[in-house]
Amino acid sequence: MLRIDSHQIGITQGSFVLFSDFQDGGAMWTGKGPRELRRVVEFDEPFLRPPLVQVSLSMLDIDQSTNHRVDISAEMVTEEGFVIVFRTWGDTKIARVRSDWTAFGPVRHEDDWEV
Repeated sequence: MLRIDSHQIGITQGSFVLFSDFQDGGAMWTGKGPRELRRVVEFDEPFLRPPLVQVSLSMLDIDQSTNHRVDISAEMVTEEGFVIVFRTWGDTKIARVRSDWTAFGPVRHEDDWEV
């Protein structure tokens, strides 16, 4: 469990299109088998310790004629940022994906003094 003093809680969030492969014939739309995309996210301000990061799919445009196989997660979480990892496999055809993310963690407070 991550315990944070209430005066030190920082929350930041973001949203962006991870890819739009149907436009240019990218691997998520035309490929088969295991495919992976990684996107580095940098926080505007660092946390004191690695925060809790939650990622989600906020838009999924996927071909209806194939099985829907998707996996999204946050990896390599540090005080400065993390990596969103999106995976698919088999014959799944994904046109585009938008991801939302939220990070919760301890931040420096103006009343925190270093003596």
